[in-house]
Amino acid sequence: MVNFRAQIYLLTPRNLIHFTGFWPWILNIGQKIGKMPLVYAFIVFLGMIQNENRSHRSILRELAHKAMTSRGLLPDFSPGVLKELDGLLPDSAAWKSIRDLRHLLWCSIDNNDSRDLDQLSVAERLPDGAVRLLVAIADVDAWVPKSSATDDHARQNTTSVYTTAEVFPMLPEKLSTDITSLNYQCDRLALVVEMIIANDGSLKESDVYRATVRSQAKLDYGSVGAWIEGQAEIPAEIERVAGLARNILMQDEVARKMKKFRYEQGALDFETMESLPVFDGDMISGLREVQRNRARDIIEELMISANEVTAGYLSEKAFPSFQRVVRNPKRWSRICEIAASHGHALPVEPDSKALQLFMAEAKKNDIRNFSDLSLSMIKLLGPGEYAVFFPGEKSSGHFGLAVRNYSHSTAPNRRYPDLVTHRLLKAAMASKALPYTREELDSLAMHCTQKENDAKKVERQVSKSAAALVLQSRIGEQFDAIVTGAADKGTWVRIMHPHIEGRIVNGHHGLDVGQRIRVELIDTNVEMGYIDFCRV
Repeated sequence: MVNFRAQIYLLTPRNLIHFTGFWPWILNIGQKIGKMPLVYAFIVFLGMIQNENRSHRSILRELAHKAMTSRGLLPDFSPGVLKELDGLLPDSAAWKSIRDLRHLLWCSIDNNDSRDLDQLSVAERLPDGAVRLLVAIADVDAWVPKSSATDDHARQNTTSVYTTAEVFPMLPEKLSTDITSLNYQCDRLALVVEMIIANDGSLKESDVYRATVRSQAKLDYGSVGAWIEGQAEIPAEIERVAGLARNILMQDEVARKMKKFRYEQGALDFETMESLPVFDGDMISGLREVQRNRARDIIEELMISANEVTAGYLSEKAFPSFQRVVRNPKRWSRICEIAASHGHALPVEPDSKALQLFMAEAKKNDIRNFSDLSLSMIKLLGPGEYAVFFPGEKSSGHFGLAVRNYSHSTAPNRRYPDLVTHRLLKAAMASKALPYTREELDSLAMHCTQKENDAKKVERQVSKSAAALVLQSRIGEQFDAIVTGAADKGTWVRIMHPHIEGRIVNGHHGLDVGQRIRVELIDTNVEMGYIDFCRV
């Protein structure tokens, strides 16, 4: 049923563009006839009827494809890539020349709908109380040669793009969800990161090598987290594998120690809220919040450590490393202002340890609003970027993680920088020449940074379009909000219930990140992904 109140609001040029976005020729006719209110109202009505009769999923898919192509991302694989799939073969000799670790209690923990499984993990208690952690990472490079058609596609996009209605994988699904994915009860080639973790959570020793692995269980964050936290029974997938429950609890134990050790070094603790659309068939029925739990923490800690180890391994072998860096915060002075408003003084110069102490104190004193504070800090820290560091060059490190060397290496099915790192690692292991020149690596770093930013913008745009679908019947309602962005190009806020971000188009003067305000929803535009508020 058409919402009459929304129809009145639609009599604006901006919303006319939205609701006739699929019928541009009707709009042109209307403009030629004249800008008479009745003509515009009729055009709006036709546009609304059209969108009312289309499924939300089909609308969002169309918008996602448009957003991909507009930012130079490839939504589809070329015939050359698809043809190449049938002829891609791994190095058969590799299966005989590397370690066989298929007997270990490997398991994957990921989202319950994930099919491109990049990592497995397993733990072993050592006599001195330390724990040996092994992280197996899919050996995508064994199947995707450098400069092949498949590699060229991955290099262009540099990442899988996860939109609300459709996933645009970096690699064809035959590879990413089958041949290279570390699937349950399948023998796979992998790069293994081995870490000896001391009782205090610090890294004692590490190594990187190739191996064959076999997953004993495919697990998901929700059920594993609920079990570890005592909120649910043990998942059946764990219970049916002898010793796996004990092994996962050991991973949880050591991950908490590693996390505590990182925080003592100045790593930052953030907890943000993310809302995802819930589909009932092909229509959005509402939004659900993604909850963080200890299962997610296990994987997060193991991946951070594995990425740090791979960068260190390349440095020891006198090889360059393709790193993810977050330099000093772009708006430290505003971070200091927010801390001061909570009664905490931060030093004039950026200091991750001091900031972590403030965040820990804030979380303890006001856990209910900690996610809002976290969001403000993430926005003020600024985005990360890729950079290449050759032997002898000092990395600027990752401010938020409190690590000096940090390479992306744990998701080669989803991220091209990880595939590049694997090629560097394998060349270092075999004492072979560099697979890339310095010029290639520097160019790749810039390209990967740009394309990752483009991918995030596509994901955000489609998410906002989905949110606009949810909110289009709530125009005129008021919400509590927090300012998440303030710049010359605009001021943005996130409302609390549901967690949706939009732009302040009226009353934004004087606002800055972290301020809490009251806003009214005045406009939505599904096609453009616009959600507009005015300050109350």
